[in-house]
Amino acid sequence: MENEIIPYLEMCQRERVNLQQGMNYRLGSTYSVILMSVRPNAPYRDVVVDDGATLIYEGHDVPRSDRTIDPKSVDQPEFTFRGQLTQNGKFHKAAQDFKSGLRSAETIRVYEKIRPGIWSYNGVFHLVDSWLEDDGRRKAFKFKLQATGDETSPRDDLEEFSEPRRVLRAQPGRTKLTV
Repeated sequence: MENEIIPYLEMCQRERVNLQQGMNYRLGSTYSVILMSVRPNAPYRDVVVDDGATLIYEGHDVPRSDRTIDPKSVDQPEFTFRGQLTQNGKFHKAAQDFKSGLRSAETIRVYEKIRPGIWSYNGVFHLVDSWLEDDGRRKAFKFKLQATGDETSPRDDLEEFSEPRRVLRAQPGRTKLTV
């Protein structure tokens, strides 16, 4: 059920993996998983628009290391040092291939962090666009996701929701906790 508030461990059980990264390309055989946050002080600038029917998700930074002390000052990578696609690169390629008509839109299950250990399942979205955005310090990937009416339950890939799709998909975390 979309906008369902669940603990972290239940989210991991539903996806059958210990979710540590925000971007998980093809985690399931037919879908990807994104973990987002619009909380104050969130590390990435994820945005909810169109009354929750559209999400703009920011890609991931290079890991902090001895060579990269401030990941926010370095362009987000599309490729690893070995030339393989990063999670940014995989999602970007999927979006660009969709825009070019080479494939159907990537299906993505979206979970939103409400507070530590508490998440909301926001439903199923399609990845329809991606681009690099220059914020004056660096270039960051942006991914546009649009809500889809084809809901599948994270509890069971074969189960379909019988409820009609609500337009308000991603609500502010405080609102979700009060509801």
